[in-house]
Amino acid sequence: MTPSPISAPRCDRRPRRPAAPSSPPSRSRRCHGLADPVAPIAVALITVALVTVGLVRPVAAELRIDVTRGQAEPVPIAITGLAGAPPSAPAVGRRLAEVISADLESSGLFAPLPPARFPPEAGSRPDTPRFGDWVALRQQALVTGQVSGEPDGRLKVAFRLWDVFAEQQLTGLAYYTRPNNWRRVAHIIADAVYARLTGEPGYFDSRIVYIAESGPPTNRVKRLAIMDQDGHNHRYLTDGRTLVLTPRFSPTAQEITYLSFLTNKPRAYLFNIDTGRQEVLGDFPGITFAPRFSPDGNKVIMSLATGTHTNIYTLDLRTRVIVQLTDSPAIDTSPSYAPDGDRIAFESDRGGTQQIYVMAADGASVRRISFGDGRYASPVWSPRGDLIAFTRIHRGRFSIGVIRPDGTGERILAESFHVEGPTWAPNGRMLMFFRETPIDGGLRRRARLYVIDLEGRREREVVTPMDASDPAWSPLIP
Repeated sequence: MTPSPISAPRCDRRPRRPAAPSSPPSRSRRCHGLADPVAPIAVALITVALVTVGLVRPVAAELRIDVTRGQAEPVPIAITGLAGAPPSAPAVGRRLAEVISADLESSGLFAPLPPARFPPEAGSRPDTPRFGDWVALRQQALVTGQVSGEPDGRLKVAFRLWDVFAEQQLTGLAYYTRPNNWRRVAHIIADAVYARLTGEPGYFDSRIVYIAESGPPTNRVKRLAIMDQDGHNHRYLTDGRTLVLTPRFSPTAQEITYLSFLTNKPRAYLFNIDTGRQEVLGDFPGITFAPRFSPDGNKVIMSLATGTHTNIYTLDLRTRVIVQLTDSPAIDTSPSYAPDGDRIAFESDRGGTQQIYVMAADGASVRRISFGDGRYASPVWSPRGDLIAFTRIHRGRFSIGVIRPDGTGERILAESFHVEGPTWAPNGRMLMFFRETPIDGGLRRRARLYVIDLEGRREREVVTPMDASDPAWSPLIP
């Protein structure tokens, strides 16, 4: 039985996909352009059809991955090259499959089958797979699809996700986009597969902003840089003539707040990714640093150093009203909102050593939550709200860990000579950080970005053109 397409909704500010039978709710996606000017992606939902299972085969439970179980084995999945008409579509189809496979494998939840092991004519029948071929290869899930050109020059990319043992289509979608936007379509498809099989949003259609570093230790050049979460589509946002630090995304992923020495005075700035416009955040009497957006994007929270005191303030971006949240003779810094905006995690030495504290959004009800050995810094609240990531310094070594907001359940995920700057994937299932390694007999340090899962078992490097530090993961791209 061949699924029949449903007409695509018009792209307004926030269209929603129509619900599919037997399908969990999917998150909405805005249909306007990316940071780099490209055509909007219109989405059409292909109806989910249940294929009649042969009487000799028992009815199988629907394939689903439990992401809350740390010991789960990766699910065998085959992503065929999306079939297409010549001359260019077959090549695009192969590249799409390669990116989808790499995305899913990087999560640690999927084990894509190498194309060399595919059965003959794999992918040539995207609407009616020969399930027996894939069962013989012990594959549990299958992705097929087609790529074709539209009269207006756009590509149509359609895919279907199948439960191999149940011989059932789980979901199917079609996307229309300009040819140079094919990589983003691959990330969106990977997100759809991840979401359908785990019941949680994916994180592949997202970006990373970080500090690109070059030059000798005594004259380090630091530039804002941005890239896709897998390291592709890399570009620099600043030219390196001014020192920049601690970039952080807005909830819309279109603005960045960061620390800059633009006028030889450290101050917090806003940077618009689309226009390249920079704007200083407020006219403060002292040094402002460690800025971060509130969950609704209407405020920036930051530290202000005046004299010997460093306290935490908010700046309302609409009214420009400044509110002081802490009043301590200590150093209060690195504030991070909970995703609901009701609480703030921050670091402070008010108790004699650098530790993590949590307070209400208005600065009340301050309490310490870190009590392990060493010093604790750079708290970052998970998008899920269940954990706070941190950096710990103990006996000359650095660690990346997580802790619950009530101070329980502390776990160390990575430890090294120097690891720092944790940042969450938008679904709260992965962490990125940077690691510095001594080289040349300790005369220099090499800085690289890494991603690790919440069990601390799977760590991988995200390759960048030069040294990289202080990453920030974007929300899903609108």
